[in-house]
Amino acid sequence: MKLSDKIQTLRKAKGYSQEELAAICGVSRQSISKWEADIALPEIEKIMILSDTFQVTTDVLLHDDLEISGAKKMNTCGNNALQKIKKELYEGALIKESIENDRIIDYLSVNKIELWNTGGNPKYWTVLFFTSSERNLPELFSKVMISGEVNWFVDFKEGNQKYIVFRDKVLTYTIGNQEQKKMVCEECRKLGIPYEQMHWSE
Repeated sequence: MKLSDKIQTLRKAKGYSQEELAAICGVSRQSISKWEADIALPEIEKIMILSDTFQVTTDVLLHDDLEISGAKKMNTCGNNALQKIKKELYEGALIKESIENDRIIDYLSVNKIELWNTGGNPKYWTVLFFTSSERNLPELFSKVMISGEVNWFVDFKEGNQKYIVFRDKVLTYTIGNQEQKKMVCEECRKLGIPYEQMHWSE
């Protein structure tokens, strides 16, 4: 059984709608639909969330030759505890050159590193794709982002909450709330951020 079929089978066994599973994973309903249609694959941190949510191992999810033996029922207390853990899981991308103190990286689990050609000076940016369960991560980032002639920011999310963090300033909005996002974008404009840099992933 393929991963796409397993996600759909386990979701239905748990009684989740695509919208409910999307909220748990911190993605859109369309993402769940694409996973189940075998159009797209979940990122590794999403696989881990699916594993916890469905109470099966990541091996069972990822290996076609391993069959699921059914979904275990979780009681309300356990489900609430799981939701609390997921709520504390931040995920995002950090341009390493945007920070003045590397110690912030100690609070991150770096899942992937990419070099982006800027076409300028410096020629490359080092981009760290991360997750973190550090509760004070927004405040920690706000102490190390470079500011001055150019105001750097880092963007990441926790569930359906999006964070845009500058030096000494933490902006946040609920994903899907266009009014809140508009206010955050207005604050970013005041800090000199061009419109094309506000197309951060949600």
